Amino acid sequence: MDKTQQDALKKAAGVEAAKLVEDGMVAGLGTGSTVRFFVDELGRRVNEEGLRFTGVTTSRRTKEQAEGYGIKIVDVDEVDHIDITIDGADEVDKNFNGIKGGGAALLWEKIVAVNSRKIVWIVDESKVVDTIGRFPLPVEVIPFGERHVLDRFQDRGYKPVLRLDAEGQPVLTDEHNHIIDLHMEHIDHPEDLAQDLITTVGVVEHGLFLNMVDTVIVGDPNGPRVMTNSNK
Repeated sequence: MDKTQQDALKKAAGVEAAKLVEDGMVAGLGTGSTVRFFVDELGRRVNEEGLRFTGVTTSRRTKEQAEGYGIKIVDVDEVDHIDITIDGADEVDKNFNGIKGGGAALLWEKIVAVNSRKIVWIVDESKVVDTIGRFPLPVEVIPFGERHVLDRFQDRGYKPVLRLDAEGQPVLTDEHNHIIDLHMEHIDHPEDLAQDLITTVGVVEHGLFLNMVDTVIVGDPNGPRVMTNSNK
């Protein structure tokens, strides 16, 4: 699948998801290439249909995009609830376990997600997998002592790589932390891994989002299809 085809599927999923945002809602707005199409459609609805809602964003990038359309954006601590959060995912399996953080926004994404009444992911069909893990698992760590965290992950066989930018410098998250990507290929016991990662000193958060999502909207060549998590 070429990029043009993939973008068309992402856009279809994003436009479909934008229908879920209603007047008066507090909506979490995620981060990533598919979410950009979703926010574009929300902007169209705001300016052409008069949609009025309050947004909480999971990154500064999304905040700038949304505010460019005149969408009202507030800080997550200014609201007492979030009605719905719509975000992307780097992988999702049939058990609704996912990997997020390819855009280095996983910490804010998880904070917004856990404070949301409903979570929807929008993905193109390439992101739906049998077993998560082929996409490198992002782990956000504080810079102080990260070499020891890398060594610990290496000893555990997690194949860690510090994420660098085009200039060869560590990628900085919106909280000025670093990202270590774990190249594990497949994750057979995600709950055990999640527990091991979050209890490692120096780790702020990891990109495993396990059984959190309620609905996944998949951009499919035959039209957007919906996967519903019956365990939620």
